[in-house]
Amino acid sequence: MTNRISFAALLATASLIAMPAFAQSAIEDGAAARDDNDIVVTAQKIEQRAVDVPITISALTGERMAELGVSDLDELSNYIPGLNIQEQSANNPGIVIRGITSDSGSAQQGPRVTLYYNGVDIARSRGSYQAVYDLERVEVIKGPQATLFGTASAVGAISMTSARPREGYSAALTGGYGNYNTTLLSGYVNAGTDVIAGRLAFEWKTRDGFVENLSPNQHKDLYAQDQLGIRASVRYTPIDALTVDLIGTYDRQRNGGTPFISRALPTQAGPGNPFGKANLGGSPYSQQVLGKDQLGLYRDVYDINLTASWEFAPDFTFTTVNGYRNFDSLEIFDADGSAAWYLEFGEYSKGWQASHEGRFAYASDTLRASAGWNFFVEDNFQNVPFSSEEGTFLQCAARVIPGLPCIDANGVVRAAQATSILTGGAATAIPYSSEFENQGRNASYSVFADATWIPTPALELTAGVRLLLEDRKSGYFARVPRPVLNPTATSLIPGQIDTGGQTFEAEENYSAVLPRFNILYRLSDAVNVFATVSKGRRSPVVQLNARLASGAPVANLQLVPEEVVWNYEAGLKGSVGPVSGSLGVYYQKYDGFQVSVVQPNGTSLAQSAGAASNLGVEAELSVRPTKWLNVFGNIGYIDGGIDKNNSFAPAFSGARFRLQPEWQAAAGFTFDAPLGGGTRVFATPSVTYRSRIFFEVPNNMAISQGPVTLVNARAGVSFMEEQFEVAAYVRNATNERYLLDAGNTGGGFGIPTFIPAEPRFYGVQFTARF
Repeated sequence: MTNRISFAALLATASLIAMPAFAQSAIEDGAAARDDNDIVVTAQKIEQRAVDVPITISALTGERMAELGVSDLDELSNYIPGLNIQEQSANNPGIVIRGITSDSGSAQQGPRVTLYYNGVDIARSRGSYQAVYDLERVEVIKGPQATLFGTASAVGAISMTSARPREGYSAALTGGYGNYNTTLLSGYVNAGTDVIAGRLAFEWKTRDGFVENLSPNQHKDLYAQDQLGIRASVRYTPIDALTVDLIGTYDRQRNGGTPFISRALPTQAGPGNPFGKANLGGSPYSQQVLGKDQLGLYRDVYDINLTASWEFAPDFTFTTVNGYRNFDSLEIFDADGSAAWYLEFGEYSKGWQASHEGRFAYASDTLRASAGWNFFVEDNFQNVPFSSEEGTFLQCAARVIPGLPCIDANGVVRAAQATSILTGGAATAIPYSSEFENQGRNASYSVFADATWIPTPALELTAGVRLLLEDRKSGYFARVPRPVLNPTATSLIPGQIDTGGQTFEAEENYSAVLPRFNILYRLSDAVNVFATVSKGRRSPVVQLNARLASGAPVANLQLVPEEVVWNYEAGLKGSVGPVSGSLGVYYQKYDGFQVSVVQPNGTSLAQSAGAASNLGVEAELSVRPTKWLNVFGNIGYIDGGIDKNNSFAPAFSGARFRLQPEWQAAAGFTFDAPLGGGTRVFATPSVTYRSRIFFEVPNNMAISQGPVTLVNARAGVSFMEEQFEVAAYVRNATNERYLLDAGNTGGGFGIPTFIPAEPRFYGVQFTARF
């Protein structure tokens, strides 16, 4: 995209600002927070103050997340500039950093954003969602971080670190209740010595759906929630120089269906309305064909992590991080957004991943260095079964019988008569089903080195590189019978090809060199300036499906080239008295930018859109005029998209990136004051703003969401020296109606569907600490 403003103009419109940060988990026992600038992060694989890291990073501790009322992964994006997390479902989170999204569910396509959980990459989208209970901190590191975090962090990384076991005994329990019968039960128990300690934490959340489903076949309203997370941790420290952490996590979702709602197809409650009632009935053969008889998500994730750090000599440390993750997810959804037995789908995703990293590190007053190796392998598939009734499909898709609507104004499915009419009464319904599956087994092997030279106390120079070898193997099969009502067609859904019982396979090998360069200069002990240049890469796609050749199915292989980005960034961070903050300006240049495009057969394929660019500014501010008051704010601006006059892919020329706002901002304050007698009162109201976003590339105003302003708050009182706490919360206090997503699978069939975002949620919570 042609840049419409200059770097100077961006700097002129920004102010020096930064998000407040605290150092203790909210669920822990109320210890005093550190100074805002002393939060310790590990973005560069060593412990550093956030202010001393020469890259743009936003960090929130568990305590700060609780103060803001953040209870889910997607709510983080309200308070971190340049971050947007769209949680269509726990099975399909779209993570956006600086306007670049990573949300493909295909087993053949790699992610752009690395989601790290306790040091291990969990970025595969169907297995990446992780509940955010009992966390020590979350770090959002922006810009390509391949040297530090691996090849998947082409635009940035999100690192979640759970609270570790510690010496002594402590425990906490929180219960809550809110509207839509929202319930919460969470807590932890910690016990141990200075040699061995254990911690058990959990969270169970339930909620009724907030979109009423008029279908008599469905037991739950849409977007109902039933989520359970359990984590067990053990820390073993036999000597001061050796620390071993073993962490096991289980996540489970049994959530209601996603409200894909059609504006074009009415219900018995009136015209299609994303903010009204829905009638999503699914398929009468849902159990047999799709795997479950109810719309919704059935997901189980198992994760185990073993980390060991050994200081084997003065200034020398060896760290190994090892992880295994297994996910098993089935989502049943009604893609046409109506009562018609038309576009009923399932998505069964299953897979595992394993990784190992070894890293040697050295740290002295004049040199910090690390070097090591990494191995990562994943094996997963995405199976998509489809169910429809042939006459209903043909009538709703092609209007084969003139004058017969798909659904009439009263919400009656008139297309259900089509089969009887087309067969002269010989049949009243002809069930149809098909399925396709894409498979991916990908392995990467890399070595990396990173060094920081400190010639003077005020100057740090950093250079690093990762050398990567990658093996990507894809598979594809499809079962696609010929339709009875249209026997000359090869499939009911145009473009689907039966593979004749075969599974096609293709394999390719790739390599890459991914460097970074940083400079940091200390204007004072509390104020730094920095600049960075780094290279990011999204893996090539070995995209495999089927086509017909002389009437027979053959493999259809499309090699989508790697996506390469160069990131140039400069910034300022630090504090002066009660004011702390940061300012960063960045420019990103993409070559071979990959986009996912929904096809007429409902599948989503990767395509290269050619050159693209991003120019932006991010700023954060924290002002603490007194010990009991902290005022905060942040703002982000992005001028980005596919370059104009793009001859490589003219259809995408000039388009903004999917889910990329031009402006994003948040502001609020935290009031936390003692009342005496071991009692304190606290409150954190906040306001967030996001400008228009488009849900598809190429852009379409009808498939977009205009500016959104949300008001959130959390307030309460603690007593008996913080042993007990009562708090109330509200999210989206003004009950603003806005869309979470639009287009979706139905858009590929000419009937886009729309998903409403969360309405006003409010409730109370009680916490006891021991």
